[in-house]
Amino acid sequence: MLYLSEIMLQHHELETFEELLEVVQQKAGEEIFFRIDVKPPFPDTPPNWEDRLEGAFVGINSVTR
Repeated sequence: MLYLSEIMLQHHELETFEELLEVVQQKAGEEIFFRIDVKPPFPDTPPNWEDRLEGAFVGINSVTR
């Protein structure tokens, strides 16, 4: 299972929500399940951040911004 908190701990270089989405998309091929256990701390984190992360994990490119 992939945890968002693990991604955040492993990728201190991330500075934006968009960069986080890219990492989630890359990691999606390695795991079957994704657990969103923390809120991303980025200033550009949108109100629909959970939907966007889930969409990135399952490969939905048309998630509205």
